[in-house]
Amino acid sequence: MPDKKFFENLSGAGKAIGVLTSGGDAQGMNAAVRAVVRMGIYVEAKVYFIYEGYQGMVDGGDNIAEVSWESVSSILQVGGTVIGSARCNDFRTREGRLKAACNLVKRGITNLCVIGGDGSLTGANLFREEWSGLLDELAKKGEINDEAVKKYAYLNIVGMVGSIDNDFCGTDMTIGTDSALHRIIEVVDAIMTTAQSHQRTFVLEVMGRHCGYLALVSALACGADWVFIPEYPPEQGWEERMCTKLSANRAQKKRLNIIIVAEGAIDCHNKAITSEQIKDLVVQQLGYDTRVTILGHVQRGGTPSAFDRILASRMGVEAVLALLEATSKTPACVVSLSGNQAVRLPLMECVQMTQEVQKAMDGRKFLEAVQLRGKSFENNLNTYKLLSNKKPAEELPKSNFNVAVLNVGAPAAGMNAAVRAAVRIGITEGHKMFAVADGFEGFSKGQIKEFSWGDVGGWTGQGGSILGTKRTLPGKYLNNIAEQMRANNINALLIIGGFEGYLGLLELSAAREIYEAFCIPMVMVPATVSNNVPGSDLSIGADTALNTITDTCDRIKLSASGTKRRVFIIETMGGYCGYLASMGALAAGADVAYIFEEKFDIRELQANVEHLTEKMKTTIQRGLVLRNENSSENYTTDFIYQLYSEEGQGVFDCRKNVLGHMQQGGAPSPFDRNFGTKIAAKAVLWLSKKLKESYQKGKVFTNAEDTVCLLGMRRRNLVFQPVGQLRDETDFEHRIPKEQWWLKLRPLMKILAKYKTSYDISDSGQFEHLHRPKPTEA
Repeated sequence: MPDKKFFENLSGAGKAIGVLTSGGDAQGMNAAVRAVVRMGIYVEAKVYFIYEGYQGMVDGGDNIAEVSWESVSSILQVGGTVIGSARCNDFRTREGRLKAACNLVKRGITNLCVIGGDGSLTGANLFREEWSGLLDELAKKGEINDEAVKKYAYLNIVGMVGSIDNDFCGTDMTIGTDSALHRIIEVVDAIMTTAQSHQRTFVLEVMGRHCGYLALVSALACGADWVFIPEYPPEQGWEERMCTKLSANRAQKKRLNIIIVAEGAIDCHNKAITSEQIKDLVVQQLGYDTRVTILGHVQRGGTPSAFDRILASRMGVEAVLALLEATSKTPACVVSLSGNQAVRLPLMECVQMTQEVQKAMDGRKFLEAVQLRGKSFENNLNTYKLLSNKKPAEELPKSNFNVAVLNVGAPAAGMNAAVRAAVRIGITEGHKMFAVADGFEGFSKGQIKEFSWGDVGGWTGQGGSILGTKRTLPGKYLNNIAEQMRANNINALLIIGGFEGYLGLLELSAAREIYEAFCIPMVMVPATVSNNVPGSDLSIGADTALNTITDTCDRIKLSASGTKRRVFIIETMGGYCGYLASMGALAAGADVAYIFEEKFDIRELQANVEHLTEKMKTTIQRGLVLRNENSSENYTTDFIYQLYSEEGQGVFDCRKNVLGHMQQGGAPSPFDRNFGTKIAAKAVLWLSKKLKESYQKGKVFTNAEDTVCLLGMRRRNLVFQPVGQLRDETDFEHRIPKEQWWLKLRPLMKILAKYKTSYDISDSGQFEHLHRPKPTEA
């Protein structure tokens, strides 16, 4: 293990950091601004707002203002950017940049954190390259002295990408993308109900002039019939193929059609495809009642999602660390996300690759454009193609394998999207797909039914578990389950569920010695709001629950606006796993989160009360305390509520709220729909591979350890891990993994809530070079 490295020795004393937002606004920018300000102040640097982007930097005066801790209070949940953003022509000229440099030097600002798109970041890099020349010129003009030229000799730049289009190469997700997807999916879900009533076709136009990410992922998340994106234009003759597909869907009793169009959609000759053009085509060719809905700036608005708040907070802290560590030789970098890891990449490498995508599209090298967009984009496109196009029966391979899918454990939003993906990918692979109702209990009773392609239509947006799910383990039903597997000739098993699913898989694996029926490939995909399954950093359903917690915290905080000072104690679900409480606290801007994994005592509770009391003496009027349901046997939610009420007398009053089962309900978030779809698709493709490998002498037989796996997200990749090997990583008594990645993020929450703490940065964003995909197109 490398020695732990803490940021305490990274002092910002004597440094000044300027933060600006530039270009188009995006939800989550305020969370990033807040994190930069608070982390900057925490390391004793001076932090300045630069209002109205580069224009404010050029104009100077009141546009560049030093800020305090309280300046960023209550902005976490606000969409857009509170410091303003503007397109700036002056900064494009050397004269403008000269003024900007003068304004920064006068305030001693030599560290810039720029939140914007590729244009804003390219401008920042040019400014950095010209910096010493600009200072020399200012000195010659007598606007600054020679001492200032020496003292402020170089400018450090760190970028964060704020763009709803997700059009920047090098990062999986840009700040604002997830929130924009929330807006789109809210609209699509609403439109689906009205379209169903009238048997209508809807053409939805979403943003993305040069990038089809929003269109592609929303099509994947709502099961759209057709999608148009600039990176992957339809082949010639698409008009006829699309109309054939729409009418085939109607013939299968589907009452609506959804077509999603990116605003920059083109055909293979680089000619624009508009939503009106598509509507006219459907009306003329099919005579369907068709409507166009252009979502426009709705996608940029609204409150940021939990994902964007956490992403922006992590990136903001990372940006300050990168500025503190920067030297005159460090290239301008951009902090970004790979899997769930923060990484630092050379800014200009990312910008150049982003520009190459456009060049590839202009040169009609569309396959290259898709590859340059990155692995995540390519996977989304391939998954969408597999799931949306039903091949005719004669074109399907015939595998003669039967694959069963079941849900186990408590319901989690996104389970249905996973079942839909599994059934459709299985059919595409040539298997017969069987769905099991009510988990292992239903399996033992023979509640098994073959599913067709159409049986899972419209499932992606449904909450809960349509198949039905139970927490019952297979142990007491092994005989009956083995009998049902023989009777239905089940050759492979996919379990979509939580900790009970994992335990069930371990039991089935152990039973292989007795029952040959279990000597088949088996795989599990984690789906639980608690996010407590070993072998995976994330579970289907956790993001939806996190958004529910965050939305509720926002509302609860607003309920106290205008009243006297108030602290809210909120209890979250999660069993013994503190993921929801910790990440909910980070996303909602809570002061503290009590969890089982980090033991706390009466002294810590007292310190927290005193900390909140001090805070309430400033302009801050609300406090938020989250408590995981099983964090402590004795320090219950009621106890903490009573303690805070008593100790806070005369300074603040208290309210408590137990969120309960609302965290398990609701329509799945875009992230959970997409994650559930992709992970289940990958699981079924793995089962296909293992089925072929284990098919001998006319039957499937395998008792190899690596044929009973859990498919989980590990740091940056989806990895298949034999469940037997995960035993050592599991705390079976408390039903949690022994090591959990998100515990490293807890100090962030404390820092942003003004606590002194240690923050381990040993695996903080390392500086990396951008991986360039090898183009396979001539």
